[in-house]
Parts: sequence; C-alpha cells; structure tokens
Amino acid sequence: MTRIVPALITALLLAACGADGAPVAPTKAVTQPGIEITGSARIGIVSR
Repeated sequence: MTRIVPALITALLLAACGADGAPVAPTKAVTQPGIEITGSARIGIVSR
C-alpha cells in the first residue's frame, strides 16, 4: 500500500501536466458524401 499511493500520485501528476507533449488542435476531417456510420452501444453488467 505504501508504494501504491506514491505511484498513483506520480501517474496522476504526469497525466495532468501534459507529459506527452504540447497540446495539438484536432484537424478538421473532410467527410465524403454517401458514407454513413450508425450503430448502438450498451454498457452494463450481465449475470448468467
């Protein structure tokens, strides 16, 4: 437990400070006419 807490705090600090580099704005995707994406998703717990 004593090693988990500092490791967790370090991971959260690195994730929060932008350790992966400077922020980059997303590029605008060009959509092609005639292409359609549809679907559904469900989240939950199933017991059998």
